[in-house]
Amino acid sequence: MTKITSKNIETNSCALHYLETEASAKNDVILLHGMKFHAATWQENGTLDQLTDAGYRVVALDMPGFGQSPACDVDQGEVLKSFIEQKGLIKPVLVGPSMGGRIALEFALSYPGVLGGLVPVGAVGVEENKDRLSEIQCPTLIVWGSEDQISSVTNSDILQQGISGSQKVIIDGAPHPCYLDQPKRWHTALIEFLNTLSA
Repeated sequence: MTKITSKNIETNSCALHYLETEASAKNDVILLHGMKFHAATWQENGTLDQLTDAGYRVVALDMPGFGQSPACDVDQGEVLKSFIEQKGLIKPVLVGPSMGGRIALEFALSYPGVLGGLVPVGAVGVEENKDRLSEIQCPTLIVWGSEDQISSVTNSDILQQGISGSQKVIIDGAPHPCYLDQPKRWHTALIEFLNTLSA
């Protein structure tokens, strides 16, 4: 059974709550969340267990104003950067679904060289950032549900065309939160990608 610890940290004058698994020799993975979800969603979905069993240290973060993290008016990218520094995470892989996908994309653009990998999942905000996507240099896995009604699957094409060397996985029949609809397919795709980074 994975040991998952609930913790709090003060960063950039913002109090953040997060769930963390034990340290590992493989990459650190940060899990963001969508507008309607929070850190505990990844525990409920089994993602924390699956990634830990695969040898990864995982941090699932409640962004300000979500889950157990109080609202804070500091830029979310700055909050995330401070969190990474305070936790001593080296080249973490950032996973962001929906709203978290926008945060992840814009973080990769604002702080080049910080991330070891990027996984936007049904991300929103793709159109707004499409002219800068070529600036993203870290390994990227794009994951989308084929039936996404919130962020069109065409956005996955924009990301793949814009981010050099990126990979794409379309989960057939899955809606916007494809990782919740088909967790087994999601976990397989994510772990296969992470393993290529650790090879």
